[in-house]
Amino acid sequence: MSELTQTELTHKVLAALSKIRTLVRTMDPAAVTEPSVLPGWKRTQLLAHVDGFALAATRQLDTAGSQPPFEMYDGGMERRHEAIELTAMMRPAALLARTIESLDALETSIGGISPEQWALATGFRDGGSVEDLFYAIWRELVIHTSDFALSYSVADWDPEFCAHLFEALEPRVPESRRYILQPHGAQRITLGHGADTTVLSGTAFDLAAWLAGRQTLGPVQATASADGTELPELGPWLVRLKSESPKQATS
Repeated sequence: MSELTQTELTHKVLAALSKIRTLVRTMDPAAVTEPSVLPGWKRTQLLAHVDGFALAATRQLDTAGSQPPFEMYDGGMERRHEAIELTAMMRPAALLARTIESLDALETSIGGISPEQWALATGFRDGGSVEDLFYAIWRELVIHTSDFALSYSVADWDPEFCAHLFEALEPRVPESRRYILQPHGAQRITLGHGADTTVLSGTAFDLAAWLAGRQTLGPVQATASADGTELPELGPWLVRLKSESPKQATS
């Protein structure tokens, strides 16, 4: 994808933040305990995750450049999962209010980042830059807005966001595989460097949803050696930082 400027990326992040905050602000408390599209997660857990991520990202932006960087989540991923389950037990109205407050704080911290801070190290991915964190915030907010299964779906993912996911999530392609994505009406994108090739065709947002582990709205068709085949496997959720080359992205 073409590189987004600092101004463009900041605009994308703030637009995504505004959209998810409006969704949370208008959510009926009675709907909070209903299922999200994430297997095994109700909206309570998704709200708790958004709240926890917003708080963690806010701290990283506020302390960017600290040496050593603060952990993204105190106590690591295990404590993060525990915090999600505990926060999800709050009363729906209180959980909604808490999530809005965390998103407001994140917006304030985003607005406080200067161009000179863009390359500072953070605790995101053990030293990822502020720019890397901005991309992570964009991903989290856009994807989870559709995960609530309310007003938005993967069909609302814009072409630039889909293009970003194709690049950022390439590390999910197993080492022995190569996936050629053929979005309708657009150029092909090659992911991976293995010899075992599969061509996947569909809308850009459905291909991006599949790569992100989300349910597609329409069909994603897979072919190998010109024959139809099952959708291929994907590895665990791995994201390439902007500073990494395709061969470096392993965690």
